[in-house]
Amino acid sequence: MAFKHPPLPPDDAPFDDPDNPEWTEEDFARALPASELPPEILAAFPNTKVRGRPKSESPKVGAYLRLDADVIEHFKAGGPGWQTRINAELRRAMIKG
Repeated sequence: MAFKHPPLPPDDAPFDDPDNPEWTEEDFARALPASELPPEILAAFPNTKVRGRPKSESPKVGAYLRLDADVIEHFKAGGPGWQTRINAELRRAMIKG
């Protein structure tokens, strides 16, 4: 004799779980990203990964800068990292005065 499962509720039926209530706006406002949780709580969830890049001590600032096409092509010809190389050249010029 096959075991019969009870019928599932329709997809649009409200789901009520007293052990896991739906979050309110206040719950979301108080929530912290995993990177800010205490280590003892993070240890309880070993598969939790802190994602993204580490915060830089000196973050870059986006800027729109118009440069001559041949200048851009020169740096792009060097491959990936061309923007970093432009930044290095500008820094050298800044230090040189």
